[in-house]
Amino acid sequence: MMARFDLVVTGGTVVIPFVGELRADIGIREGRIAAISDSLGPGDADEAIDASGKVVLPGAVDSHYHLGIYRDITTDTESETTSSLVGGVTSVISYFRTGSHYLNRTGPYREIFPEVLERVDGHAKVDYAFHLAPMTAEHITEIPWLVDEMGVSSFKYYMFYKGFDLAAASRDAKSYTMSEEYDLGHLFEIMEAVAEVDARHPGRISLSLHCEQAELLRVFIERAKRDPSVSGLAEYSAGRPPLTERLSIEEAGVLADHTRARVNFLHLSSADALRTAVEVSQRYPHLEANLEVTVHHLALNHESLQGLGGKVNPPIRTAQDNEALWEGVRLGQVGTVVSDHACCMEDAKGDDLWPALPGFGGTALLYPVLISEGHHRRGLTLEHMTRLAAANPARTFNLYPRKGTIAVGSDADLTIVDPEWEQVVTPELCRSAQDHTPFNGVPLKGWPVATLVRSIPMLRDGEVGKDFPGRYVKRA
Repeated sequence: MMARFDLVVTGGTVVIPFVGELRADIGIREGRIAAISDSLGPGDADEAIDASGKVVLPGAVDSHYHLGIYRDITTDTESETTSSLVGGVTSVISYFRTGSHYLNRTGPYREIFPEVLERVDGHAKVDYAFHLAPMTAEHITEIPWLVDEMGVSSFKYYMFYKGFDLAAASRDAKSYTMSEEYDLGHLFEIMEAVAEVDARHPGRISLSLHCEQAELLRVFIERAKRDPSVSGLAEYSAGRPPLTERLSIEEAGVLADHTRARVNFLHLSSADALRTAVEVSQRYPHLEANLEVTVHHLALNHESLQGLGGKVNPPIRTAQDNEALWEGVRLGQVGTVVSDHACCMEDAKGDDLWPALPGFGGTALLYPVLISEGHHRRGLTLEHMTRLAAANPARTFNLYPRKGTIAVGSDADLTIVDPEWEQVVTPELCRSAQDHTPFNGVPLKGWPVATLVRSIPMLRDGEVGKDFPGRYVKRA
């Protein structure tokens, strides 16, 4: 008798976003979930995975990622999507822009984006998509084409590039961005174009915003450099304080309300930033915003971190800010939790704070941080964790319900987690090319034992699959 399914996952507690936990078996056929039942067994499929004593979660959608920002994009894709599997991530949405870093050049996306896709094709362990940043006036005119033809449904604006000399980068914003004018007028025109496409489109076409106010950064960075009472990551936080986030969020809120562009407030790092984003979202009748927080802003603080490995934009804040962000998670104010993964080697950090490159990897810790710090330590439900890491990012960025949930017809993107398995974080455990991690030595409880990408077991019992089955996913 022919088996009904290609694969069954049996015996586990299945956690479905917006539904809850249930004891169920999952039948998979041709890479998609074909049945959710309480009576499947090994005989019903060609292959079976026993998830007894484990929880089965939808694969995480890491919607803030940076493939190739500091390294060759092909090489980076191979190593960093391997790291994603460790954290239960089965899809990533990577930011990309022209200018310095990435491909280190400018030009129309009609020329550059196909090259990006070609360089990544066949080198990813997980499925992937891209957010693109319109850096030039020409890029704004390409937004309808990017949405309709290339399946890009989200864009980005970096508010701190506006007129800023990037502190110790020894070059001005224009040479860094390789753009003509990168100011609030440019942002306004991006929002107009995004809103116009969104109005005629059935999906959610949105603009993501890195909110730090450039002119204030100039003032506070110079003050921090002169202040002998702060050093290291505390000095970096003082040079880019929450006030710079607050003002940028307010500026963006006014423009988004006027243009009716849907926005995403990225990596809110502080109590002040979160409160401002919530207030702005409530104040303006036409503003529809998603609020995002990273695992490092939830779990790390500059009061306990040593060295420069944790330098990131916006900076790591205080333990008090950690707890304020967790409270925002508990209250449902935070929509998505992400890694902001950017593979950055330790020698690029160096010993000098201001020239050190910002960013580090964290995709391997997405579910482990949420389960350990959110579920075990703070009593939040596993179902809530799946909304933050899987369902909400998939809904926000037009991947739902193909991704981000466990439902008949959805891609069989699953991670099987032992919620009681505790490990101490090391660079080797994360399986990234990055040779350090600011999470080094942190114990986390709740790790994936298997991660399936469209039913393919890419991580299982510590072994990573050798193939690269990841596909580009059009989101429009």
